[in-house]
Amino acid sequence: MIKRGLEVFSPGEVGAFRIVAAGMFLLPLSLPRLKQLNKKQVKNLIIVGLVGSFIPAFLFAKAQTQLSSSLTGVFNAMTPLFVVVIGAIFFNSTITKRNAIGLLIAFVGVVILLTVKEGAGLGSFYDINAYAFFVLLACACYGLNLNIIKYKFVALKPVAITAISLSMVLPAALIYLFAFTRFSFKVLHVEGAPMATLYIAILGIVGTAIALILFNIMVKVATPVFASSVTYLIPIVAIMWGLLDGEVLLAGHYLGIIAVIFGVWVGNRK
Repeated sequence: MIKRGLEVFSPGEVGAFRIVAAGMFLLPLSLPRLKQLNKKQVKNLIIVGLVGSFIPAFLFAKAQTQLSSSLTGVFNAMTPLFVVVIGAIFFNSTITKRNAIGLLIAFVGVVILLTVKEGAGLGSFYDINAYAFFVLLACACYGLNLNIIKYKFVALKPVAITAISLSMVLPAALIYLFAFTRFSFKVLHVEGAPMATLYIAILGIVGTAIALILFNIMVKVATPVFASSVTYLIPIVAIMWGLLDGEVLLAGHYLGIIAVIFGVWVGNRK
């Protein structure tokens, strides 16, 4: 969906409209709950909206201007390891020997992916070095977000966390989209814009709003690391769609992919 949106719109427009679609979809659920919040909850929900949705939406769109969707999905598998590291640094959780070994193996996988030259049409070696870090930064945002949800929101329900956090960043997305981009002009005048808009709307509603509700339910009933293990499946799905869409992966990419997924599994196999 991001790739199709980028055929017409800029990364900023894709990221902003994704948040607008998700935020507007959940607005009826968020508005009645706003008056029940205290100041501390509002502050934490703004942070969750920024690091769990807003910032990653822009980072992923920017990354995919030079990265294939397949490799973007693989890098996203690093999220559980960022959960462990950020939890240890900021939330007093511990990094076990198993976690450390998994981190090391996955890091080797990332290095392999960074240094394998891309196939035709997927960017250059130097692009990969630069643009892969947008995805890793997004994963770090997700890691921080999951720890905040687990440790800072004991009473608030997952639907409320998702809906209200998106409503908190919705005004910023709207202002940016309609005041600082050519989104409106492109929708009306650029060929292919209606379909690209539909793709991003689906991404926002299904891939952000609904997916975040399900994801936050897992965080609340289990652990952040367990919930983030959904990212084991993301590379499989991303690679499948990427290959069907004509993306090219080299032998070195598959080696890196195996190392990343194996490392994440080793670090979280409990």
